[in-house]
Amino acid sequence: MKPLSEMSLEELWNLFPVILKEYNSACKDWYAEEKANLEKVIGTQYIRRINHIGSSSIAGLIGKPIVDILLEIDKDHDIIEQLKKTLLDAGWLLMSSEIEPNLKISFNKGYTPNGFADKVYHLHVRHFGNWNELYFRDYLSDHEDVSIEYGNLKLSLLKEFEHNRDGYTDAKSDFINKYSKIAKQLYQNRYQTK
Repeated sequence: MKPLSEMSLEELWNLFPVILKEYNSACKDWYAEEKANLEKVIGTQYIRRINHIGSSSIAGLIGKPIVDILLEIDKDHDIIEQLKKTLLDAGWLLMSSEIEPNLKISFNKGYTPNGFADKVYHLHVRHFGNWNELYFRDYLSDHEDVSIEYGNLKLSLLKEFEHNRDGYTDAKSDFINKYSKIAKQLYQNRYQTK
């Protein structure tokens, strides 16, 4: 069987299609377990904040059965290469790495040559910041009507983008940006770092 690292993007999208499932309350426990694991292997001295983000963090929201985690580190710590090595040694797969202009490193866990494992994680590593994902999560948690609208949008995109994750993500971006902006105004920059 071909290793994941040797598969084309199209092969990966076919093996790992966009799947939507009803909210699974166990995801909050899976997040808590993985947060503890991350703190143990990385060391809390390098972590500014860890948050459960994405659809699995919002009660009642349909979404991909993936636990998204936002891991924020200080800009002062030059630990990026060591962090990558530590996470790879801990069983994470490096998906993408952008250092400039802003740190955006993505890892995943739970992707196998046979498809998804029982627990699937995406880890988003960034510098400590005022990230839209935090505001969007909070807004959907506080506004059930918008959460339902978002779920319906995702369902409407599923057939067209089942085997195109990038297209699926892009098709949701206007909605996400709109409500992230509203949330930042409503919540008065609660995640502001200055």
